[in-house]
Amino acid sequence: MPDKKKSKAKKKNSQLVIRINQEERDEFVSLCDELDTSAAREVRRFIRSFLAEHEQSAD
Repeated sequence: MPDKKKSKAKKKNSQLVIRINQEERDEFVSLCDELDTSAAREVRRFIRSFLAEHEQSAD
């Protein structure tokens, strides 16, 4: 039987399109590769951290 925690994980069903400088994008993706992570994972991590930080200051 599969682990219930994994099966209840929130699905990634939306996209966020951003426009950034090509050089910054390439440098970011390259650094993510060096750190054995993905650009998408790091952007998601930033968003979650940003939301948590601002949620606390709103309380």
